[in-house]
Amino acid sequence: MRVLITLVLLTAVAAGGWVWWAVYAPVSPAQTESLLLHTGYSTRHIAAELKKAGVIRSERAFRLWHWTHPKPSLKAGEYLFERTASLPQVYDRIARGDIHFHTVTIPEGFTIFDIAKAMEDAGLGSAPDFIEVVQSRTQMIADLAPEAKTLEGYLFPNTYEFTRTQTPEEMVGAMVRQFRQVAQQIGLNTDVHRTVTMASIVEKETAVPEERPRVASVYYNRLALKMALDADPSVIYAELVAGTYKGTLHHADLSVNSPYNTYRYAGLPPGPIGNPGRSALAAAMHPGSTKFLYFVSDGNGHHRFARSLREHNRNVTAYRHSLRLR
Repeated sequence: MRVLITLVLLTAVAAGGWVWWAVYAPVSPAQTESLLLHTGYSTRHIAAELKKAGVIRSERAFRLWHWTHPKPSLKAGEYLFERTASLPQVYDRIARGDIHFHTVTIPEGFTIFDIAKAMEDAGLGSAPDFIEVVQSRTQMIADLAPEAKTLEGYLFPNTYEFTRTQTPEEMVGAMVRQFRQVAQQIGLNTDVHRTVTMASIVEKETAVPEERPRVASVYYNRLALKMALDADPSVIYAELVAGTYKGTLHHADLSVNSPYNTYRYAGLPPGPIGNPGRSALAAAMHPGSTKFLYFVSDGNGHHRFARSLREHNRNVTAYRHSLRLR
């Protein structure tokens, strides 16, 4: 009888030791582990994934802890394990949904191609998948811009936080919602597609906010006189769409046959050539009251504006002279 009691006690001590070891002894991942837990994973599946990643010691102990410490649910998402932690600490993180977000900054003027690459670089899916959504889900903006053939122009530049469990549609939707919010704030509710298209050109032409109303006035003045817009960024965009842009614009490119080429086709291009920010949108809505028809860089990050071709040519000569002095 004494032997039996001893065996029971030893078994209990061993079991208790195993439980303490499996539950409370901290585990240090061999390296930073990124674990993706999808919606619909069972507790058993989650435990298996954690064990496989080396984040916990025992699947059984995890399931036992869940059974004795019930929570409303274990949250799906991407979890980053980079510090030593015990099983209860791991469990609590998943129970409260302490998921890992990827931060993506979309600068003003980025095209859908730039954004797709930024998303891919952040580990948030493939660029082609992102482009497919942007080109096919125009219903997201159809009430404001029924003419839109893609969502170019309507993915508002901002800093976003996404998780890898989100779909490309959800991430694109967040950018479109941000555009809608800004559009409402600045009162953009008529001629939306035309205004955003103009704003995208203004955004590409100058990074100086105070110049944007004047740049917008140049293009509106040209439109009023039925002059070609002659906007270099539109040619670059035409080649981006065609997949032929090599990173530098040459004179021969100005004849590319594309409706986005504002040297060859009169009027605004059929849609935005990038995603403008608030300042460019405001400038397209409220252009300066000028008679300018031309502008050229002054070599110092700003532009010289001109009312006539003669004046413009003088400005061009001055710009070239400033380049020779460098």
